Amino acid sequence: MLRRVLPRELGVPFRWLFGSMTVTNLGDGLLLAAGPLLVASLTRDPLAVSFAIFAQRVPWLLFGILAGAVVDRVDRLRLVMVADALRVVVVGLLALLLAFDEVTLPLIYLVFFLLGTAETFADNAASTLVVQLVPRAQLGRANSRIFGSVMITNQLAGPPLGAALFTVAGWVAFGANAVLCALGVVLLLRLRSSSLSRRRPAEHGETPSAPVTVWAQTAEGVRWLLHHPPMRTLALMILLFNITFGASYGVYVLYAQERLGLDGLGFGLLMASSAVGGVLGSAVYGRLEVRFSYTALLRAGLVLETLSHAALALTRSPWVAGAILFAFGVHATIWGTTSTTVRQRAVPDELLGRVTSVYLLASLGGMSIGTLLGGWVGQQWGIVAVFWAAFVGCCLTLPFLWHPMRHIGRAAA
Repeated sequence: MLRRVLPRELGVPFRWLFGSMTVTNLGDGLLLAAGPLLVASLTRDPLAVSFAIFAQRVPWLLFGILAGAVVDRVDRLRLVMVADALRVVVVGLLALLLAFDEVTLPLIYLVFFLLGTAETFADNAASTLVVQLVPRAQLGRANSRIFGSVMITNQLAGPPLGAALFTVAGWVAFGANAVLCALGVVLLLRLRSSSLSRRRPAEHGETPSAPVTVWAQTAEGVRWLLHHPPMRTLALMILLFNITFGASYGVYVLYAQERLGLDGLGFGLLMASSAVGGVLGSAVYGRLEVRFSYTALLRAGLVLETLSHAALALTRSPWVAGAILFAFGVHATIWGTTSTTVRQRAVPDELLGRVTSVYLLASLGGMSIGTLLGGWVGQQWGIVAVFWAAFVGCCLTLPFLWHPMRHIGRAAA
């Protein structure tokens, strides 16, 4: 089974990285349910609930670009380990305070901000490690395995388990997250420095300069992306569509409770339905990658995402909402795998950390903006209005990006 999931072509070092990412993503999945449930237990204000997610995303706006330069300057494996260790400390302290009932909303916002800061560096570095560990021809395969693992652990197993643990005691859910992050650090220790020394040479005949300062390196990465039309389009696409997605995602817990009538465990199961679709997307990605162009996969996914917002606004049935999120999970895995593979193949390794930071800044920065907008819309006009606003935003954005998407497939080639 291990050889089928992680074939020998991906290499033994990738298995250790995959294992570490799997357990830490399971820990993050616990917080996907436990975090909103904790905030919702203290306030019913949609803006206050969505602000917790914003606090976790805003570090990308503050440090995202700088993180890319840091990733390209330091030992990437060590950076991931330090960031994960920071998460162990922060979440462990929150669990301790929860056990003594000493938690307030400002404290929760601070914890989520620190977690987001650690993720800003760790997620960027982990993405670049895949390129160093896996042969170029196997990147699509490796990324599909990672996205499939994320769906199983982060969204399928994690939210229901996190909700169940939270009903037992809040500190149990957050303490479990700290333990899983610590296990992730232990697994990273199995990676040897020699396995990470291989770097992919610069492509397209480019020989990027080697500026001395972090800020000069940061500017070089930004300039590269701005002058590369396919990558520029991909970053703009994820920015705009994550604003609309972030708006609805920030109020999911209130949508599940007030619109669908679900309890905490029901909310966790609803989130898990998206992960089941993600697992399917991971399983079929290899066949889709062979039969369809990257452009076709991206376009189909964005159409599905647009329609999903309207469908969620129209239904009151938990079963229908679960089916919609199942389809969305299929799209999310296929779209995420495609965009990651294109970026890893198109960007020279010397610039990968910096260009990835700009892309992730657009991705999570869009989520940050969207969560605040969604919270404000929900506060003014109700939860359902958030999903209609997301639908309208997608309808306005999709025609604008449809034609430029045709160049993205060429970048991967």
